[in-house]
Amino acid sequence: MFNFTALPPLSLYIHVPWCVRKCPYCDFNSHQSPDNLPEAAYIDALIRDLEQETPSIWGRTIQTIFIGGGTPSLFSAEAYERLFSSLRALLPISHHAEITLEANPGTFEQQRFADYLSLGINRLSIGIQSFNNDSLQALGRIHDRQQSIKAVETAHKVGFENFNLDLMFGLPHQTAKTAREDIETAIALSPSHLSYYQLTIEPNTLFYQHPPTLPDDDPIIDWQMDSQQRLANAGFGQYEVSAYAKDKQVCRHNMNYWQFGDYVGIGAGAHGKISDAAQQSITRRSKQKQPRTYLETAGKGDVILTNEVISSHDIGFEFMLNALRLTDGFPTPLFYQHAGMPVSHIDKALQQAEQQGLIDWDIHRIRPTAKGQRYLNNLIELFLNNR
Repeated sequence: MFNFTALPPLSLYIHVPWCVRKCPYCDFNSHQSPDNLPEAAYIDALIRDLEQETPSIWGRTIQTIFIGGGTPSLFSAEAYERLFSSLRALLPISHHAEITLEANPGTFEQQRFADYLSLGINRLSIGIQSFNNDSLQALGRIHDRQQSIKAVETAHKVGFENFNLDLMFGLPHQTAKTAREDIETAIALSPSHLSYYQLTIEPNTLFYQHPPTLPDDDPIIDWQMDSQQRLANAGFGQYEVSAYAKDKQVCRHNMNYWQFGDYVGIGAGAHGKISDAAQQSITRRSKQKQPRTYLETAGKGDVILTNEVISSHDIGFEFMLNALRLTDGFPTPLFYQHAGMPVSHIDKALQQAEQQGLIDWDIHRIRPTAKGQRYLNNLIELFLNNR
């Protein structure tokens, strides 16, 4: 039985499902943009969607907003101005809210991004992936090295002080030299944050159907360790499996995910998780994935694709699946605060993990050890098996 004495922080996720072209490695809900992008109709649908969600989060303040995709930077500043006007009318938004927009280098326009900043969007996440032209071509990206660099320079120029670069390693035909050049170029461009992660081949992607030639695992591990040291030397602290921040400018939105906070999701394929103090329950919900279906059903019951109440049986695994990604772990009392159950609920798995040298824990903090970070899947499996 859950027992919420206070509700966790609340975030808002907004999904824009269109891209100029679908990348062969991408398993996100993204679709090639039509010739006539239905920008106005989609903003209308997002507003209807949020109006339908409002009763479940009534009175709660939005702490962070993340506009993801797809490629949200395909939409004009005027579209987001209309959306934000409705958001502020429907929900209280913190004066210190972190508001992130995902953007790709091939869609960067200086005036548009200056306008985004003036609207209150105060953080960008730029999908670089690589600075090597051969790697970018193999990944099916629409931009090249020079466009990547210009995009970052534009972010600086228009006044974004906080932005992330997405960078991958273990790419088709990548070498130690090109992997090192990627990380050195990224550091030289002075972002406040880096998401640095290995390319994985996911089901339902073109790469899964036609696998590319990838480097062997041993050199990939060496490249990763070398890059992590270079990032540390440049002042980027690793705070999550694939997240590195300078001057402690962590992504607050993602931190809320990893710490099992609440988030409402609007848009095609968007997911949400909402805790309810009155019902003492936690519900996960997702929306229709196909843009056309979403446009037709937004604001109606049919827009909800899945609606699942999390059982107390699963709560330990659900919480730990994300929280153990954090290199410094989490304060032990956070489990009770955000999961609504005492930490004794997961005592058996905690003891097994400690015996195997995968975590350190006491009444103050639970954190993965270096071994636990290296064998994270094994660590999380303990909580899965002890549900």
